[in-house]
Order: sequence, then C-alpha cells, then structure tokens
Amino acid sequence: MLIILVLVPGLGLSLLWGLGTYQLLTQWQAEKAQRNLGVAVGNVTVTLLLDLEQERRLTADVQADPGAANRGSLAAQRAVTDRAVRDARTLVHLDTAHGQKGLAAGIADTEQSLDALAEQRKAVDAATSSEQQAFDYYSEALDSLLGLLTALTHSSNGDTAALSQSLVDLFSAMDMIGREDALLARGWRTAHLTTEARDGLIDAIGTQEYLLQSRVAPFLTGEESSTYRALTTSKAWQNKKAVEEQLVAAGAGSASDRQEFARTRADWRTSVDKVQPQLLRIVAIRADSDTRVAADSVRHLRTLLIGLGVAGLLALALVVATSWRLTVVLRRRILGLREEAQELQTRLPDVVARLERSEDVDVDAEIRLLEPTPDELGELGRALNLASRSAVSTAVRQAQQHRGFERLLQRIARRTQILIGLQLKKLDELENKHEDPEVLEGLFDLDHLTARLRRYEENLVILGGGLPQRRWRRPVRLLDVLRAAQGEVQDYRRIEVEVEDEPWVAERAVGPLVHIIAELMENAAAFSRPPTPVEVRAARVSRGVAVEIEDRGLGMVPAQYAAANALMESPPQLDVLTHAEDVRFGLYVVARLSKGLDLQVELRPSAFGGTRVIVLLPESLVVGRPAEVPRPAVRPAQADVRPTGPRPHPPQAQAGGGSPAAADGKLPVRSRGHAMAHVTAAPSRERGDAYGSTGVQPLPQRVRQASLAAELRVPADEAGHGGQETRGTDGPPSRSGAVVGAFQRESRRARKADSALRPGLDGLPEVGSATREDRE
Repeated sequence: MLIILVLVPGLGLSLLWGLGTYQLLTQWQAEKAQRNLGVAVGNVTVTLLLDLEQERRLTADVQADPGAANRGSLAAQRAVTDRAVRDARTLVHLDTAHGQKGLAAGIADTEQSLDALAEQRKAVDAATSSEQQAFDYYSEALDSLLGLLTALTHSSNGDTAALSQSLVDLFSAMDMIGREDALLARGWRTAHLTTEARDGLIDAIGTQEYLLQSRVAPFLTGEESSTYRALTTSKAWQNKKAVEEQLVAAGAGSASDRQEFARTRADWRTSVDKVQPQLLRIVAIRADSDTRVAADSVRHLRTLLIGLGVAGLLALALVVATSWRLTVVLRRRILGLREEAQELQTRLPDVVARLERSEDVDVDAEIRLLEPTPDELGELGRALNLASRSAVSTAVRQAQQHRGFERLLQRIARRTQILIGLQLKKLDELENKHEDPEVLEGLFDLDHLTARLRRYEENLVILGGGLPQRRWRRPVRLLDVLRAAQGEVQDYRRIEVEVEDEPWVAERAVGPLVHIIAELMENAAAFSRPPTPVEVRAARVSRGVAVEIEDRGLGMVPAQYAAANALMESPPQLDVLTHAEDVRFGLYVVARLSKGLDLQVELRPSAFGGTRVIVLLPESLVVGRPAEVPRPAVRPAQADVRPTGPRPHPPQAQAGGGSPAAADGKLPVRSRGHAMAHVTAAPSRERGDAYGSTGVQPLPQRVRQASLAAELRVPADEAGHGGQETRGTDGPPSRSGAVVGAFQRESRRARKADSALRPGLDGLPEVGSATREDRE
C-alpha cells in the first residue's frame, strides 16, 4: 500500500503541473489576443469616433444655416468619415474567440448603426430630417462606438481593465462636449435654443463634469495628471466653463438673453478648439500606458509560463524519487503508528460518552501515550499525545464546570426557597391575626406573589439539574391539581377550568404536574391579550387523561411549533449560561419535568388564532379515587354556614350594600382561615349544591388553600414549611361597618367553639384549613 506514497504525490503533482501550465498558457494566449484586438479595434474605433463627432457638429451647422461654406465643410468631413467607416467595417472579420467579453456584440452594434449613415445623410441633404432626428442618430452611433470601447475594457488583466475604463470615461466626456457643440450650433444663428435643445445642453454639461471630476481625474497619474491639471487651469478651459454657466443661467427668451447668447459664440468656439487637442493628448498618454501595461503583462506571463514549466518538471522528478526512497524506510513505523492511532480512536469516544453520563474520568488512566522517537514521526506521536490529553482534559473540565454551576444554582435556589417558606409561614400568621378586609386583601396578594416566586425558584432548581422538593403523600383530584396550578399564575382570573368525570393523579406526579400546568397557564395568559380567557379542559382518553390549555393570543409560526415539540420530545442537557437571553425558560422546565414523568406535551395552533397545548398523562399516573379521609365533626350551629370544601363564591356575596344572613337570622361563623373562599377556589363547571342542604347562602368566606383537595389538608396547628396556596381578591369588599363588626364577633365565637372540639380530633385534617407540610 505504501506504493501510493510514490504514485499519488507523483500523479497529483503531475496533474497540478499540467493544470497550472495549461492555465498560464490559456491566460497568456487570452491576454495576447486581447492586447492585439485592443490595439486593432481601439485605433479604428477612436478614429471613427472623432470623425463622427465632427460630422455631427457640421451637420447641425448646415441644418441651422444651409450656406455654401457650411455645406463645403460638411462634404469634406463626410469624405474623411467614409474612410474611417471602411476601416471599421473590416472589424467584423476579426477572430474574437479569445477576445474580451462582449467584443463581438459591440462590433455588430457598430456595424448596424453605420448601415444607416448613408440614408441619414440623404435625409439631411433633402431637409427631410429634423435637427433633433439628425442629432439623435449621430449620438446613437457614437454611443455604439463607446460601447465597443467599453467592451475592450473587459480584459482578464485587472490593471489593463482599470486603465481602459478611465480611457473610455475620457472619451465619454469628450462626447458630451461634442453634444454641447452640436446643440449650440442650432441656436447660433437665431440666438435662441428650444426647450428640448436647452435640456439636452444642461444634461451634457452635468454629465461631462461628473465624468471628468469623478471618473477620470482621480485615476490619472504622472504626466496624465499634470496635463489634466494644466488643462483645467488654462484660460481656454475657464472660458468654456464660463460660457456653459452663462448658457445654463440665460433663459434665452428675452432680448437681453438673445444678445448674451450671440456674444458667447466666438468665446465658445475659441475655447473648444483649444481644449479638444489637450484632451486628445491626455487620451494618447493614457492609451500608451494601457498598451504598455498590456504588453508587459503578456511578457511576464510568457516568462512565468516557461519558468514554472521547467521547475514543475524538476520538482515532479524529485518528489517521485524521494517518495520511493522513503517508502521502504517508513513502512514498518507507519504501520505501528496506525495501530496506536486506531486504538486511540476507539478509546476517545468511550471517554466522551462517560463524561456525558456524568461519570468521573481520570485523564492519566484513560489516555495511553505513544512512545516518542527523535524524528518527524516521533514529533507526530508527541503531537497526538498532546492532542488526546488536551481533548479529554478540556471535556472533563467543561463537564466539571457545568456540574459545579448546576450545584451552585441549586444551592442558591434552595436557600431562597427556605426564605420563601418562612415568608409564607409569616403571611399565614398575619392572615390569622388580622381581620381587617383591606389588610387581608393585601396579605392575600402578597401570599399569591410569594407562591409564584416559589415556582420561579423551583424553575432554577430544575434548570440546574435538580427536582422540586415539594412532595405529596396521597393521590389528588385532577381538578384540585389544575386549581393549584391556577393559583400560581399571575392573571389567574382569566383561566377557566373544566374537568370531565373525576380523575385522580398519583401522588408522585402531583408536584411536577402542578408545576407543568402552571408554566403552561402562565405562558398562555402572558401571550394572549386581556380579558380573553384561557380555557383549560381535562378529560379521559384511551391512553390516560388529556389536559388541553388553549389561549387566544397571536400563536406561533409552524417552524416555532416544530421546534417547541422537538424540545418536548427530547429536552437537551440545558446549559443555562448558553440560554441566558432566552425568554422561554418555562418550556425547558416543562420539557424536563414531562420527560421525567413520561408525559406527552404537544403544541398546536388554536382555532382562535392562539396556541393549544395538550398534556397527556399516561395510565400509570392516573389512579382511582382513594378512600375518604375522616373529617372533624362540626357543630350543628355551624353546619349550614361552614363549607365542606372549596366552593364558588355566591353572586350575592359580591354585590355591594347588605349581606345575606343564615336561615336562623344569625351571621355566618368564620373559623380560622375561612375568609373569602371564592377568591382562592375559582369557579368550576361542576354542578351540585354549592351551599349545603339548607339553601342558605353564607357570607363570603376565605378557605385557606381552598384549591387543594381535602386529602392535602392537615391540622392548622402543625408547623408549615412553605406551600401551594393561591389567594387574591376581586376587589375591596363593600360592606358596612356594622356588618363587618358582627362578622368578626361571630368568627371569634366560632373559633372558641372550634378549639373546644379540636383535642378530640388530633391528627385528622380540618376541612378547608391545611398547612403546607403535606405537600413538601
């Protein structure tokens, strides 16, 4: 196989040498042909260009003043032009295969324009062609010649192309002066220009100034620049510019304007006759420079072609001989290095895979170093050793940094959660201590904000690779899970919850599911305009329970839906630092939690224009209804006023002015933590008797953690460690002072009676009054 070391370099070098020689040969032939064509075509074209410009001016003189002198000058010029035309017609026989791009088309256009020259002359002599028609024909013929000169600038040599382009711009500027001369010839006799001629004159003056100042002067060097500077500072040039300014400023309508126009004729003719030879001198200098540069480039390419051809042959022979010599010497050593490299190739992917699984890797133990030797192959072995060690060390270091950052993030979040738990506990104490509705309203808002803040801190724990600490010890109704999630959303009043049947969720999935649903609800409420609702529906399906969250916002484009669903199917190992500016942290949290529970989350477009999210709970997370939890006895006097669980707030309790009374005429009793239950338990679509068997509508009551099922509630006197309560108010209560005072007195009386019953109910959860210990 090592024979390839001889054949491949020799064959490759041969191909490169042949390709390089062919390219140089082709380039040399092309530049040589382009140089020859440039000289042949350029000389003929420039001669015809100058002759046609002179004939255009004399034709305008004859049309303006058909005197014998003018006709004689025109006839003499036509004879000169005919000789230039005959020379130009020979260009069609030139071989332009290796010439400039567009050269053949330029020659064809010039030939076509010259075919109409005889007919145009007859029309001028018969006075059947107007001044403007003659002017347009000659201008178009000159434009075709300028196009032919422009085609000559398309050379493969960049220096030649740049010089040629400046030369064409100089010819274009001279053509503009010729146009001015032809247009002014119409009005010298009448001392008046038509509007059309005046507009053409102004355009020609502006184009000439632009070409000379922006396209020609910046690229002139040496003698060209000094000649141009002498031209522009000469008295003739200044007189020409003064005449142009006078002609542009004069309206040529009044008698004074006509007199001024007539006086400028002599100045114009004298200035132009002096300026044109100097412009032609600049043209000659630039043309010589162009020709010289093209010739130098051709000679350089020929020398380079010969030198590289000989050097390439010598290098090819040397490479073949050296490769054959080294093949025998290196055969054994190369085979040894190949075996070592193959072994290293199989070991490195395994190391990387172990790092991805968060396993500890010892760099020294994993890398097998190659034995170095004091020659070039030894250097290669040492380089392989360094590369292997660097790759593994870098991977290990990055993995350690990533895990360290995750631990730091979790530690900070856990400490913050402790403070949030203490804050929630303090809020519970303040809520139990104060009975002022306004104070309670503020405390409820703080409690709601704190619950949301706890969820955000749990987001940091999840993104850092951890799991939420909140745990449930019993299954929970799906409706209560959805309400608990609703309580952790800022704009919870817009969320409508509807659950078919009565599915229950396994205890291990309650905490993560509450977090997932809360994130999706928050996202739906945040990206839909208030007061549009966010509909949450849950029902059993063939593979478990499906929860649908649908908003009426702007939605996303199909690509965004595809990206989000791909994220839900395979959440990445998120590096928070790389997504610091991503506002969709909630989607990463949902993806991680749903992956751990084997939930299926899918985002789809909604019929309302927003987004519809479907969360599918598998059968393994859906359980049957557990046995009823024993509940404490309730005094007969309280049976018609204390709720047995979270219930909607009756409409009468929200109206201002007056308060409903119980059937026995007494105010409803408020036990600890039962004020304003309608705020925490959002109205559901479940049907049933919401006010007990008596039919009496109680005053609004607050039930602590009313969105949770009875199984989640524990005695109120147990210590709490942070929780899931969600409280808020729909607005300040509108009740009179007497009613509030009566409510407080009866509440205190009920608490005393309730405390008398508590010793016999130790260890049983109180309905509607639970601490957070059961969920953490």
